[in-house]
Amino acid sequence: MSTPTDVTTAAEPAMMSYREAVNAAIDDSLAEDPSVVFLGEDIANEGGVFKTNAGLPEKHPGRVINTPICENGFTGAALGAALAGMHPVIEFMYPDFVLEACDQLFNHVAKSRYMYGGDHDVPVIARTQIARGRGYGPQHSADPAGLFTTYPGWRVASPTTPADYVGCWNAAVLSRDPVLIIDDHRLAKTTGILPAAGFDHVVELGVARTVRPGRDVTVVTWGYAATRVFEVVSSLAEHGIEAEVIDPRWLDAASFPRADVLGSVGRTGAIVIAEDAQHTHSMGARILDYLQPDLHGLLRTAPLRVTGQDAYQPVSKPLEAFVHIQDDDIRVAIIAAAGKDD
Repeated sequence: MSTPTDVTTAAEPAMMSYREAVNAAIDDSLAEDPSVVFLGEDIANEGGVFKTNAGLPEKHPGRVINTPICENGFTGAALGAALAGMHPVIEFMYPDFVLEACDQLFNHVAKSRYMYGGDHDVPVIARTQIARGRGYGPQHSADPAGLFTTYPGWRVASPTTPADYVGCWNAAVLSRDPVLIIDDHRLAKTTGILPAAGFDHVVELGVARTVRPGRDVTVVTWGYAATRVFEVVSSLAEHGIEAEVIDPRWLDAASFPRADVLGSVGRTGAIVIAEDAQHTHSMGARILDYLQPDLHGLLRTAPLRVTGQDAYQPVSKPLEAFVHIQDDDIRVAIIAAAGKDD
């Protein structure tokens, strides 16, 4: 976790885009640790499909490796490498493609530390990009968080800002467990400032980010949906509704910032969970389960969930936009949870 002087220093934090943060985090790991190897389909071709890997093959020859179309194969290779003492990074071009690797991901990678009695670390980092909004259709647009969090053993991060991407990446580097890091192409051009620690910044597991303080309702959100929530919440503040926005950053049961979210709900008495996954693949119900049995004693109204439509992604971009999370749905849920009239 070095601090490249051409990007940022402790004295002069840098403004960077989300895409730049992804690239720099991977670059930093490859530069710092010779045991890191990066595997995936087309990752060494012109920066990959989302241009997050630009320049990496040239900087780190022989360690950014295009694989055949064989997700189960390169995931198994990564597991073997991890058990042998390496630190592999794998990229799934689109989240839907993880289904090709389910045996290795969930029967082997997720379970190996347990099956070997904790004697063997499994430091596999998997990354993938949500591609909603590109008209790519139903086999390229999933959100994989709900799938991975059903398997104990996987840590799952879905960072919203460039700083959080760097921080979650560094936490993944330090973890001895396998970690999935999800990004969303719709965040690629968003910008933010790295903390003073620069590329040594770590987002601790179990610690949320308070995006905005408030008194009327707690809104838990992350990723692209958080950008929509923030705009809605800012608009509602002009009408006297003050929502507290909490970005958990970590979504698996072992890492979820339960205490932070319960502390917020204890102050507001209400909770809305907003995400852009389709309803049946969403995290909201699982998060509510994480918060039991302490949640209901804090609530003055029922918890509410806002998701995308329970439909596969159309290729038509106007239709696709219709099945994504809607600002009006977020607004209605926050107003209802806050106990205010629309």
